[in-house]
Amino acid sequence: MTLSESPVVTIESGGVRGTVEDGVAAFRGIPYAASPVGGRRFAAPVPHPAWPGVRDADRPGPSVPQGPSRLEAVMGPRTPDWDEDGCLTLNVWTPRPPADGSAPGTLPVLVWFHGGGFTSGSGGWDWYDGRHLAAAGRAVVVTANYRLGPLGYLYLPDLGIENLGVQDQAAVLAWVRRNIAAFGGDPGSLTVGGQSAGAFSALYLAVSPTTGPSVNRVITQSGPFGLAPQDPEEASDHARRFLGLLGLDGVRDRGAALRAVPADRVLAAYQQLSRDVARPGSVAPPMYPVLGAPGMPATWQQAVVDGRLDGKGLLTGTTRNEMTSFFAFDPRIREITADRARSVAAGRADGGGERYDRLAARRPDATPADILTEFETGLVFRDGTLAIADRHAAAGNPTYVYRFDRAPVPDPAGLGAAHCAELPFFFDTFDAYPDSPMLGEATAAVRSLGDTFSRAIAAFVATGRPAADQWHPYEPADPATVRCFG
Repeated sequence: MTLSESPVVTIESGGVRGTVEDGVAAFRGIPYAASPVGGRRFAAPVPHPAWPGVRDADRPGPSVPQGPSRLEAVMGPRTPDWDEDGCLTLNVWTPRPPADGSAPGTLPVLVWFHGGGFTSGSGGWDWYDGRHLAAAGRAVVVTANYRLGPLGYLYLPDLGIENLGVQDQAAVLAWVRRNIAAFGGDPGSLTVGGQSAGAFSALYLAVSPTTGPSVNRVITQSGPFGLAPQDPEEASDHARRFLGLLGLDGVRDRGAALRAVPADRVLAAYQQLSRDVARPGSVAPPMYPVLGAPGMPATWQQAVVDGRLDGKGLLTGTTRNEMTSFFAFDPRIREITADRARSVAAGRADGGGERYDRLAARRPDATPADILTEFETGLVFRDGTLAIADRHAAAGNPTYVYRFDRAPVPDPAGLGAAHCAELPFFFDTFDAYPDSPMLGEATAAVRSLGDTFSRAIAAFVATGRPAADQWHPYEPADPATVRCFG
């Protein structure tokens, strides 16, 4: 294949015709699994059937069914684009496909999973366009959809319905191993990455006995590692309550009944369940990956201690003010009293009240909302990220840690460097965020920071070492070796 305006690549299912943008070939909306409709709803993913001739791959597939994101007020709005039929697709950007598909691929590969609390998001959105990363690192970049909410994480193991979203992600990696050479990619040089829920997923894919052996490097952005995989007992309780909201409790053939419910009604019941089980300070959705179910055999703590991450390069980090994305527009948090905030902290972790007191003592002029926000940023995101980095670096593995500090200008909501704030910089996709409070004005200086950050990430994918001044390997418990961007 030559890099024409309409490049064609042949993969296991047939031909795909892409486009060329800024010298990078893009192939969007490629099905990696059969459509999860009819009898395949709530079923494990299977490869997509072959198609005749050449399929156009010039636009993303639809998002998986989902409700509005709870972070729209921070990231900016999205127009709903979901359709259950045809939603299990991925997107590939490559700077150099082989001329005829016969030569082995030689380019490093990044497979990146979006965040959204296991409830929203799409790998096909322009926020996550991979062409700049592909060009910067001379790498193949892949983004993908996976089932979300109840369609991805309903837990009914007696019906084989468990961790379907995790199984989708594993199917993406399997597809990449089988097909990425056709796009010039080397399946033996694979980085798995993601942000938020996608970072949680990337880490577990990297330490899984099934998918981990094929992963060489890992990127985790703002992983909510303070969130343990869902306990099976809680997951079963939420499944029972969900069936009740659908009026299906006591139904004999629950599988057939669930497959017959319209997708919008499934989503409405899930939104109601989310309201019913919400707890102050918690970012956990009602359904997310369950411990002991497929793809989640052990906690990350146990997997890391067992050495399942050893030998893999790790690039990991957080934003400075993660939890403002969840709290800045919540009047219950903004108006919280000091006593109530301390009580919430005490209920969230052993010693939480004392930790809240220490934070408050260091910031006497801060509001209770600010102190609780800092407390939750550490508990949910930063503590686990640094614990993983400490263990990984201490074992002699290549480890790089960042903190993203850049706050938007203007910043009327006081977001600071909020959860998701680094995404436009990671992908160098500033123009995809025209109404995003977390970004503010995309000045020349902002775009320059994005170029630096994105190229550092691309270099890690390509070589295992980020290309950025003063970004040295991380030393355990040494803040001076955390690279700050802002």
